[in-house]
Amino acid sequence: MITATAEQVEVRVDSAGEVEDRLNSAVRGLQVIAARTRTHGILVTRLSPGHFRVSLSDQVPFGLTRELVH
Repeated sequence: MITATAEQVEVRVDSAGEVEDRLNSAVRGLQVIAARTRTHGILVTRLSPGHFRVSLSDQVPFGLTRELVH
């Protein structure tokens, strides 16, 4: 399941095989938005097994994607 807002995408997966494709899709979508403003990078946060948040972040330089595990 993917839940999205303008600056954030929540991704939930049931199998490890889905993780890469779903996260890549979420990152690509936010890259389009980030390219317009050129002020935010992308932060991928693992919240729990199978649950991720992909968001625009002013803590990540434009053009970069960083990962964070909680």
